[in-house]
Amino acid sequence: MESLIRTFRMRLEESPTHYVRLLHEQISWGSRLVAILGARGVGKSTLVLQHIKLHEDINTTLYVTADDIYFSTHTLVELAAQFYQEGGKALYIDEIHKYKNWSTEIKNIYDTYSGLRVGYTGSSILNLEKGGADLSRRKLEYRLPGLSFREFLMIGKGIDLPVHSLEQILAGKIEFPYKEHRPIALFKEYLREGYYPYFLENGYYLRLKSVINQVVENDIPKFGEMTVSTAQKLKKLLYIIAQSVPFKPNYSKLARDLDMNRNMVADLMIYLDKAGLINLLRDDTYGIASLGKVDKVYLNNTNLAYAISDSTPDVGNLRETVFFSLMSQVGEITSSSAGGDFRVGDRVFEVGGQNKKQSQIKNIPNSFVVKDAIEHGYRNVIPLWAFGLIY
Repeated sequence: MESLIRTFRMRLEESPTHYVRLLHEQISWGSRLVAILGARGVGKSTLVLQHIKLHEDINTTLYVTADDIYFSTHTLVELAAQFYQEGGKALYIDEIHKYKNWSTEIKNIYDTYSGLRVGYTGSSILNLEKGGADLSRRKLEYRLPGLSFREFLMIGKGIDLPVHSLEQILAGKIEFPYKEHRPIALFKEYLREGYYPYFLENGYYLRLKSVINQVVENDIPKFGEMTVSTAQKLKKLLYIIAQSVPFKPNYSKLARDLDMNRNMVADLMIYLDKAGLINLLRDDTYGIASLGKVDKVYLNNTNLAYAISDSTPDVGNLRETVFFSLMSQVGEITSSSAGGDFRVGDRVFEVGGQNKKQSQIKNIPNSFVVKDAIEHGYRNVIPLWAFGLIY
């Protein structure tokens, strides 16, 4: 365990604390079991280390990664037992999806050591877990998305803006330092390379492509217990999506192109969605309580479009992708059968460029036109960049 402690202390020293994500304040850190899920690369590890550095007693706290070589000869249960007996009070386990039978061991730790708080981070695909131990009644689960435009501005430009509610944005009550900065130019920069916290480091797209490969070649295949051939088809499917989005999925055609069962294609889509690489837009046929079939497929965020696509991404695709990505943090978002591109609750949104007209939503109550490349809104016309202030 001494090697784990040394590694933990080194990681802690290197952790910056100048900016802490908003989710930190929403997490009940004092609970006995906390789960933080999210796509690879969005900053889960950093968030946990920041919390420890700022709020925990490091002498009674331990942070480990589930793929540490220590676990080739030891179990999580063994670590928890030794740590607790030596006075440990808080154990944080990073990337727990890499540890086989993790849920059973976490349940055993929770049931055995009532004086030990446990937190773990993992891929969003963990909510597909079937079998194993049921932790739903024990854990508090939180989800960390990638950076919003507001967070990008704070971390990258030092521009401190408050979180805006959807109501404030739709009413045009937007706070922005127009005298010093131009929101459209900054938003274009965010669309290219602002979703992942490591955008300040060199080689952003090389790092992002490495993250994508790790998810597609390792995380999903290992979690889904896939064969090598299925894992290769998963990567091909992501490439097809990247070149075609947004598109209405034809599972039968995709199955022929990938030479695999149609139902398996649907399963792979769900894995990519849960892993934070794509977003599945479902129709509103059955209402929010029981979402309908997949209507369109998008990449999860616009940075992925620049990293994966062979050519410059289509601007119309980028607009819809970023709107979907940002608004999915507000509530359930579906396509709109009445007209317009998206429905959020009882509101309908049509997304387009600065010349977009009202024709698609002309007779739809509580509808809005979301325009790219405009600084200010008017009546039911809202600037696209403003939705980036929503978290």
